[in-house]
Amino acid sequence: MKQALPIIDVQNDYFEGGRSQLWRASEALANIEKVLAVFRQKGLPVIHIQHINGPGSSFFLPDTYGVQIHQNLAPLDGEYHLVKHMPSGFLGTNLSALLKDNGITDVVICGMMSHMCIDTTVRACQDFGLNVTLLDDACATKDLKYGGETIPAQTVHKTFMASLNGVFADVMMADELKI
Repeated sequence: MKQALPIIDVQNDYFEGGRSQLWRASEALANIEKVLAVFRQKGLPVIHIQHINGPGSSFFLPDTYGVQIHQNLAPLDGEYHLVKHMPSGFLGTNLSALLKDNGITDVVICGMMSHMCIDTTVRACQDFGLNVTLLDDACATKDLKYGGETIPAQTVHKTFMASLNGVFADVMMADELKI
C-alpha cells in the first residue's frame, strides 16, 4: 500500500469574503493542515488540485485572488499541483497517470465541495482501482436549493458522506486517520 493525499479545491473563494463561501470552510482547513503536516513529515506524496473556471462563472476565475490555493496549504517544492476545469480531479488531468506512475494504491481525500468535486472525484477513484479514505471533517460544502427549498449545508454534507461511505470510501474524521 502506498498512500497519497489529494487536496481538492481549497481555494480562497470558498472562505469568508470569497465569491462562494462554504459552511465550515475554516474548520475543514484546520483539519487539512494537520493531515498535510503528517504527510509532509513522512515524505508521502501530496497532490494539490486547483479548479479554474472559464468565462461566465461566478467564482474561481482565472488570475483572481479567489482562484488561488489557500496560503496555509501552498504547495511546496516536490509536491504535485494539478489544474482542473471540471468537478472530477481525473477528467482532463493527469491524476490517474500520476498515481499509477508512482505506485499509489490508496488516497486520502479532503477538500471542497463535499457535494460536487469531492463526490465526483471519490466515485471516479473506483474506476481506477484506488482505495479511498475520505476525511469528513476535512471537507466543506454549502446550502443547496431544490424544489423551492433550501437544503442546509450540514444536511448536504452528511448525506454525501453517508452515500460515499462503505462502497466508495472509508469515511472517517481526520484524527482517526492512521498513516
